[in-house]
Amino acid sequence: MMDGFDGMGGMGGMMLWMLVWGLVGLALLALTVVGIVWLVRRGNGTNRLSPPESPDEILSRRYAAGELDEDEYLRRRAGLQD
Repeated sequence: MMDGFDGMGGMGGMMLWMLVWGLVGLALLALTVVGIVWLVRRGNGTNRLSPPESPDEILSRRYAAGELDEDEYLRRRAGLQD
């Protein structure tokens, strides 16, 4: 009787193909997850090799964002220049 799997050992051949396709599916899933993680890390705009902000840059950024008023900004900037 020919069921299409005689060359692969009958029912055992079908199980082998199911295992192969299952592994192919897992590999595709893993590649998809790795690709998404890579895109998210690449797209967030941070560069791990960039130097950290200097105190003066941090102070200027905080003043520009409105976290500090002008008096506080000038007082802290004078303190940095000492």
